[in-house]
This record gives sequence, C-alpha cells and structure tokens, in this order.
Amino acid sequence: MKKYIIISLIILLSSCNIFNKNKSDNIVARAYDKYLYDSDLTGIIPHGTTATDSISIIKNYINNWIRQKVILHKAEQNLINKQRNFTKQLENYRNSLIIYEYEKNLVSQKLDTNITEQEIINYYNNNKKNFELKDNIVRVVYVKLHLNSPDIKKVKNLYKSDKTQDREKLTKYCYKYAVNFFFDDSWLIFNDLLKEIPINTYNQENYLKNHRFIEIKDSLYYYFVNIKGFKIKESTSPLSLEKENIKNIILNKRKIRFINNMHNKIFKDALKNNDFETFF
Repeated sequence: MKKYIIISLIILLSSCNIFNKNKSDNIVARAYDKYLYDSDLTGIIPHGTTATDSISIIKNYINNWIRQKVILHKAEQNLINKQRNFTKQLENYRNSLIIYEYEKNLVSQKLDTNITEQEIINYYNNNKKNFELKDNIVRVVYVKLHLNSPDIKKVKNLYKSDKTQDREKLTKYCYKYAVNFFFDDSWLIFNDLLKEIPINTYNQENYLKNHRFIEIKDSLYYYFVNIKGFKIKESTSPLSLEKENIKNIILNKRKIRFINNMHNKIFKDALKNNDFETFF
C-alpha cells in the first residue's frame, strides 16, 4: 500500500496540473470498505507549493483520512444501532443552520443599527441596577518621570491644576520628558493604575476617600497622581463606561424583536394562504 501511494504521488506531481483527474480514477488508499481516490485530493495543494512540500501535504492528508476512517469503523462497531442513528439530529441541525443563515441575511439587510444617544441614556436610567461596578474605578491625571527630569517643581504645580493653559503646559512637558502619562477623562480600573504606581494600600476604598494628590518617589521615578474622581465597587457604574455595553444590549434586543416579528409574519402568511394544516 505504501509503495502504491508513493508511486501515485510521483505520477500526480509530474503532470502539468498535479490534480487533473485521470480517465480511470485511481484508488490512493483504502480503509475497510472505504476508498480514497485521486480525485478526492483535488485542491488540497496551495498554488506555488514545491514538489517536496506537495508530497508531504498529500501524505498527511491520506494518513489523516485513514486514521479517521479506522477510528470511525471502530466506533461504529462498538455503538448500538440506536446510538449510531443520527438522522434526526442531523436533520434538526440542517434545519437550524438554514434558518440561522436566513435570519442572519435578513438582519444584515434590514435591521436598523442606528442607536441614538437618547436611547442609551434612557436605557441606562431605567436599568441602573444592572450596572454595578465590579472594581473600584478612578479618573486621574497621572505623570511618571525619571528622577533626573528637569523642572520637577513646575510639574508639582501643573498636575494639580484644572486650568486649560496649565494642562497644555503639562502636556507639552510630558511629551518631552515623561516616561508615561495619562490625562484622559475616561475611567480607569484602580487596580490597573496600581500596576503603574507603587501605592501600598490594604483598603482601596479608604485610600481613595482620603487621597486626592499623590506624590511618590522610588529608586528610579517620580509619580504624580491627581485623583479627579472615583467610584467604589458595587456602586452604579458611570454611563460613559457602559455606553458600548448598552449599545450592544439595545442592538441585541432589537435583533431578537426583529426575528420574532419576522417569524410571526411568516407564520401568519402561511396560515392565511392555507400552506399548512394539522390532522388531529
């Protein structure tokens, strides 16, 4: 068998088109009463593959085919008829797959995916109990500098300020000298901030309640943190943090409603046209 496979591979690879079907479709492998033919190998070799790699790919394909058929044969021998009968399961799977593809095409063509800001706000206000924080979060101004950075005193004043001109000065400074910095008004998980800053605290809630401006120095860096706001875990998560989540929720609800309406319409049309009947 192995000798036949190698000969077959050489014949296949020596032709202009490796996988042109011969007049007589040669058998490449057999496993019990199952046969693999030359034509079954069509298309498995990517364009431009070398002869050596082509042989390797074909061998692997044949070996995998044989292993699957041998294991399948053993499984069929050891399962009772009831266990081997998947006709109903396969039919149900096929039906579900067809319906799913139809629904997906309709949704992509006809579902309105535009979600307004007001819809998001309304959903948030009506479902605040569903938006509970799992972590402490903060809004911060954060600067990390080398110990030899210039004008440290200047930074100590600027990072505390909420004035626009001071923020611009600090931004310019940080682009020139900072190792890292963060001025965005978006919320951060406090634990993620602690990965950047060597703050030692056993009670995050108390720490956040009692610290606004934080200045820390270690053997390499200065750290400056202005905690502009915070929310404790198990409190209500802010809307800005939940916007994308709410969009997905609204879109999913809209999708379910669309599909249900489509199902009902199809059923009513079929009923109206006497396309089905029951006999009980």
